[in-house]
This record gives sequence, C-alpha cells and structure tokens, in this order.
Amino acid sequence: MSNEQINPLEEQIAHLTRVVGDLSDIIARQEGELALLTNRVRMLMEREASREADASGGVTLGDQRPPHW
Repeated sequence: MSNEQINPLEEQIAHLTRVVGDLSDIIARQEGELALLTNRVRMLMEREASREADASGGVTLGDQRPPHW
C-alpha cells in the first residue's frame, strides 16, 4: 500500500475513533439519567401507593360513582 492510500485510511480511523468516544460518553451520560429517572419513578409509585392506602382505607366498589360525579 502506498502512502497515498494509507493517509485517508488513517484519517478515517481517527474520525471513527473520535465518534466511538463521543458515543461512549453519550451512553454513559444516558445511563446515569436513566438510573435517576428510574429511581424517581419508583419513589413516585411508592408515594402514590401510600397515598392510596391512606386515602380511604376502603375498597372501591364497581357500582360506586367516582367522587367527582
């Protein structure tokens, strides 16, 4: 292979290496964001379950009208 053929390949490899690094950084950031959001959803679900348990303590019957009717 001549030097003229190698230079474009080296440039392409450098570009691809940079792109892979950038994508790796993005994935790492998104992993942290996903973990944070998953934790928040879990906390909200626990809070809502607790709120529902404390709200009435009774069982909603199928033939009961909702309170907003």
